[in-house]
Amino acid sequence: MSFDRFTDQIRSAEELATIIGTPSALAIKKELKSLDENMLQFIAHSPFVVISTHSASGQCDASPRCDAAGFVHVVDDRTMLIPDRPGNRRVDTFRNILETGRIGLLFLVPGVGETLRVNGRAAIIRDEAWLTPLSAQGKRPLVAVAVAVEECFLQCAKALLRSKLWEPHERPDSRSLPCAAEMLNDHVQMPEFDAAKIQALLDGAYKNNLY
Repeated sequence: MSFDRFTDQIRSAEELATIIGTPSALAIKKELKSLDENMLQFIAHSPFVVISTHSASGQCDASPRCDAAGFVHVVDDRTMLIPDRPGNRRVDTFRNILETGRIGLLFLVPGVGETLRVNGRAAIIRDEAWLTPLSAQGKRPLVAVAVAVEECFLQCAKALLRSKLWEPHERPDSRSLPCAAEMLNDHVQMPEFDAAKIQALLDGAYKNNLY
C-alpha cells in the first residue's frame, strides 16, 4: 500500500514534537523497570491482556488473552507467566516470539479507566513444574509465555473515557454489524460452509473448548 495519497505526512521526530509537544516530567518519571506493588495488584485484578508482538520482517500482531482475574502469574517483579488456553492454532504470537523474542502487554481491569503497559522480552516455555499451577478447569496449558519485564507504566484513562468502554451499551443492530459467523462466511468463501454451519462450529467451540 502506498501512502502517496496523503500529501502532508510527518517524517521526523522533531517535526512530530513541534505538533504534539513533549511529555511532561510526570509522564517520563512514571516508567519503571520492574513491577511495584501497585502494578502487582493491577495484574491480580486483570482478566484481560492484549499481547503485542512482531516478526523478524516487521509483521505486527495484537492478540487478546483472557481468563479469570489474576490468570497471569507473577513470578517476581521482573518475570510473569501467561498461560495459553485453546485457540485456533494460528499461533501468530508464538511464531513472532520465536523470531524476535519481544513482547508488549496491555492489561485492563473492568470498570477502571487506566491501563497497565508492560514491555520486554519473551520466551515460550513448557516446564511442567511451572505449567501445572497455571491449570484451569482441571486442564494444564500446553505452553505458557514467559515475560521478562524491561519497562512498565500506567496509561492514563483518556482513551477509555472517550470510548465510554465500561458504560452500558446496547448490542449493535444486525443491520449495522453482522454477527461473527456472517463475517467469517464472507471472509473464508468456502462452499462447504455457510453462516449457519459456521455459527454451529463457533457455538460448539465456545461451549466445549474454552479449556
